[in-house]
Amino acid sequence: MKWILFNAVLLGFLLIDLSIVDRRTHEIKFKEALSWSLVWISLALLFNTGLYFTRGPQKALEFFTGYLLEYSLSVDNLFVFILIFSYFRVESRFQHKILFWGIIGAIFMRALFIVAGVALIHQFHWIIYLFGAFLVFTGIKMAFQKEEEVRPENNIVLRLFKKFFAVSPDHEEGKFFVKRDSRWMATTLFVVLLAVETTDVLFATDSIPAILAISHDPFIVYTSNMFAILGLRSLYFALSGLMKMFHHLGYGLSAVLTFIGIKMLVSDFYTIPIGIALGAIVAILGTSILASLLFPKRAQTS
Repeated sequence: MKWILFNAVLLGFLLIDLSIVDRRTHEIKFKEALSWSLVWISLALLFNTGLYFTRGPQKALEFFTGYLLEYSLSVDNLFVFILIFSYFRVESRFQHKILFWGIIGAIFMRALFIVAGVALIHQFHWIIYLFGAFLVFTGIKMAFQKEEEVRPENNIVLRLFKKFFAVSPDHEEGKFFVKRDSRWMATTLFVVLLAVETTDVLFATDSIPAILAISHDPFIVYTSNMFAILGLRSLYFALSGLMKMFHHLGYGLSAVLTFIGIKMLVSDFYTIPIGIALGAIVAILGTSILASLLFPKRAQTS
């Protein structure tokens, strides 16, 4: 019953978002994006409060920790989204439509990842060590890798799509498909949507194992993920102009992934309390943001 109720409410949120924010093609300004960010965060906290009174403080703490973890890891998505939109020269007024439908796709993909991940851990407990080692490896790799230019033309999904479907070179005023000479063609915006969707799948391979280190309860993992995804679009427009300021955040995220990986690896020998895990995540992210503000990135000289 709780699954049906939550998904019904989730569908209602998406319909409200579609009817209010997407009622017309327009550029999302900072004030509007910030307002919607506060709305989504408030809804997540309200749901968290409901969990506290219905399922107890432990489940509420698991949800909040998982939500904060997923929300912070989604910041990495935002950097890539900015580069993708810049690469395809997508106007600001079309970006919110792409992100909305990208979120719809992400909800279905994350749900599949969560179901598979929880089932694997319950069926094969040893796989938790595989997830933990993968997160530690990813965290260390993230800390040492240099910023790479996003090259969507190398995306295998996009290459296959263009091989079998005709693509219009224009954005076609926000449409995903157009009819030309009795033939349907995908527009550049649909190609951008595919790039966004495939990027989210890659990020899900990090975020889903990470949240499974916080909770094995499918409902907690699913709901914390969904609330983080719902707030992703407004967070993008609220922070897109400020992203370059947080140049040390990548190190913070790499440290969080490494910490969560270690938490999974030692889980059979020592259980790190959720409260300590939450405190560590907040401290790491806070330190990386503060370091970014105190030591701003030097402008490159030509």
